[in-house]
Amino acid sequence: MYDQTRAQQPPDQDQRRIERRPATAESLLPSADRDAVMDRLRKALNTFADAPHDALEEAEGAFDDAAGHLAKALAERRRALHESWQDQDPETHAEELRLALRQYREITQRLMRT
Repeated sequence: MYDQTRAQQPPDQDQRRIERRPATAESLLPSADRDAVMDRLRKALNTFADAPHDALEEAEGAFDDAAGHLAKALAERRRALHESWQDQDPETHAEELRLALRQYREITQRLMRT
C-alpha cells in the first residue's frame, strides 16, 4: 500500500531508523569470535581423558577469551548506543529516544538472563 507520508520524508530518515534498530536475536559476539571460543572449548572437552590438566587450562583460556570478547563487544555497543542519542538536538523525536531506551533495556535484560 502506498504511504504518502513516508514518500514525502527524506530518504535518509527511514534508513537512519533501520540502522539503529538491532535485530532482537542478534548475538553480542561476532560469529568468528564465538566459533573460535567454541573450538577451544570443544578441544578441551575432547582432550580431557588424555590430559585433564591441559584440558582445564584450555577451557580456562576459552573462558577468558569469551569474557574478553564480550567485554569489548559490550563497550562498543554502549558507545554506539550512547552516540545515537547523546548529541541529538533538543528537537529529537520522542520515538528516537524511545528506541534507544528499548535497546538499553533489551541488552541489560539479556545480560541478566545469562
